[in-house]
Amino acid sequence: MPTAKASLNGTLLAETSTWEEVEGNIYFPPSAIKESLFVKSDHTTYCGWKGNAKYFSVVLGDETVPNAAWYYPEPFDKAKHIKDFVAFYPNKIDVKVE
Repeated sequence: MPTAKASLNGTLLAETSTWEEVEGNIYFPPSAIKESLFVKSDHTTYCGWKGNAKYFSVVLGDETVPNAAWYYPEPFDKAKHIKDFVAFYPNKIDVKVE
């Protein structure tokens, strides 16, 4: 499987060869993200087939990108395969599969 990478301004945020793609978004396993760059957000959203999403902001030095990433801590059955996997907004974070 090709490697998926997420980065911001050249700083690698996540990298893995065991990703999932759902609705055009690449989902990274929790072990693939650099946790020190992520801060939990109070923001949440709801998807009718995946469930409630929680969000992370990405912090690089003085720069914070609010609600740049999301995950499903308790997904519905159809989305169990992405439980706790992290996806990024492509307009905020550069995600590539190579």
